[in-house]
Amino acid sequence: MANFLEQITPASFKTASNYLQINQKFCRTLFVFEYPAYLHAGWLEPIVNLDINSDIALFIYPEETGVILKNLQKQVARVQSQISTEAEKGKVRDPQLEAAIQNMEGLRDKLQTGIERMFKFGLYVTVYADSLEELDKKCDRIKQIFESRLVFAKPALFQMDAGFKTTSPLLIDKLLIHNSLNTEPLSSAFPFISSDLTSDTGILYGINRHNNSLILFDRFSLENANFTVFATSGAGKSYLCKLEILRSLMLGTDVIIIDPENEYQYLAETVNGAFIKISLSSPNHINPFDLPQPREDEKPEDVFRNNIASLIGLLRIMLGELTPEQDALIDIALAQTYALKDITPESSWQGKETPTMSDLQVILDGMENAENLAIRLQKYTKGTFAGFINQPTNISTNKQLVVFNIRDMEDELRPIAMYLILHYIWNLVRSQLKKRLLIVDEAWWMMKHPDGASFMFGIVKRARKYYLGVTTITQDITDFLNSPYGKPIITNSALRLLLKQSPAAIDELQKTFYLTDEEKYLLLEGNVGEGIFFAGPKHAAIKVVASYAEDQIITSDPAQLLEIEKAKEELAQEQE
Repeated sequence: MANFLEQITPASFKTASNYLQINQKFCRTLFVFEYPAYLHAGWLEPIVNLDINSDIALFIYPEETGVILKNLQKQVARVQSQISTEAEKGKVRDPQLEAAIQNMEGLRDKLQTGIERMFKFGLYVTVYADSLEELDKKCDRIKQIFESRLVFAKPALFQMDAGFKTTSPLLIDKLLIHNSLNTEPLSSAFPFISSDLTSDTGILYGINRHNNSLILFDRFSLENANFTVFATSGAGKSYLCKLEILRSLMLGTDVIIIDPENEYQYLAETVNGAFIKISLSSPNHINPFDLPQPREDEKPEDVFRNNIASLIGLLRIMLGELTPEQDALIDIALAQTYALKDITPESSWQGKETPTMSDLQVILDGMENAENLAIRLQKYTKGTFAGFINQPTNISTNKQLVVFNIRDMEDELRPIAMYLILHYIWNLVRSQLKKRLLIVDEAWWMMKHPDGASFMFGIVKRARKYYLGVTTITQDITDFLNSPYGKPIITNSALRLLLKQSPAAIDELQKTFYLTDEEKYLLLEGNVGEGIFFAGPKHAAIKVVASYAEDQIITSDPAQLLEIEKAKEELAQEQE
């Protein structure tokens, strides 16, 4: 025992009037001495979840109900006597005295019937820091949080050693500073509070790891329906998104997906969705010059000019860096290209043939000072990439689930393909108001280019107006956050999910999402499908769960996929 005590005993221990120093650490004990008339549930939660190293001790002692009833009876008699005396003197009635009578009578009734009991309650907090200055700041912060709830605390002056022992796991109350509370306000001090993300509508995202409740949520019930997902490869981000897609389809929501790695093909085939492959050799084409039909609340000239602005962004990615003069030439050339087909801001383009990239090439070839632009564009009109972006649109999107696959695109062309598809989807969304989800997997490809990131942010910011929820998924967190539009996209997303993270990115994420050290370690050490789910101001630790049938449809595990493929082959052989 002596050897054990030597092992756990600190090398030095200094006692002062308002702090203790244990080795190189400083600590101070605060005690609560006053509570408001009413305490709401979870008022202690901010202190428990505060990112400050501290020990919190709650001591609760039951009191004799008979003694309390006698004291209450005396207090009631005293207050009634005071009210009568003031009435005889002709004074105006005192609402505080009348309220006190009502509260005491109500408490007497509850104590008499056994609904409530009385307790002595002591609440103590010992705060730790590396310096006295830091200790003062942390204690002031805790007192401010308490005072914002009309709970008042102060240091246990000249009793710091007793305070340290009181908050140690020894079950010894050395301070003995108590307040009388009945059952209802005392229960509100229950310290283990976790965010409840269960609502009456929506879909199941997973299990709350704090209390095993369901995280059931409707993303369209928030101020916006946007969702950002960050995780390392293999952490389960695509699994969760496919699970959300499958459950959203069951509730009648249309879903459009940009799939860079062919992860959503089986899901599309299972639910009879459309799977559209976009590549250099694909027969599927999207013409970037297509114009959406204006809605009743939109002016045709505004729609036309917005489309021109989007095309300029696409051409900046295609042609590379442009000078201000070249940018102006592109703007003029695009307007003239539409004019070739008798399309102007003032005219209707209903039923008219839209131009293609070759028509823009013709215009640039005939413009002064546009030779350089015309040469750079030839790669997309006459060169290697001509079949990719220089054809009329020939795809159909009349299915509830539509997947655009760009797996076979060269890395150089992926940002262009994603911008092109997003532009097409945005025109589709603006043309017809409908409840939709847009899933952009590996969104960091778009964030690599300022124009792509700007266009992506524009869609995220305006999506709510068109009943659209945008989900951005990325594993390259550093590139995403370093973009000037990365954090604004996160800010404009009411739902956020963090799954397992790499040590290289965790510090940046901790700053962005204001994570505590415990949450940081949870993301570093979590298993597949475990992380932190944010919904508006609330967040909770989540574990993603799926039924067996759902798992067979959405799994991305190669071993499971091989087993499924093998089972299909065996079934086919049996049927033959």
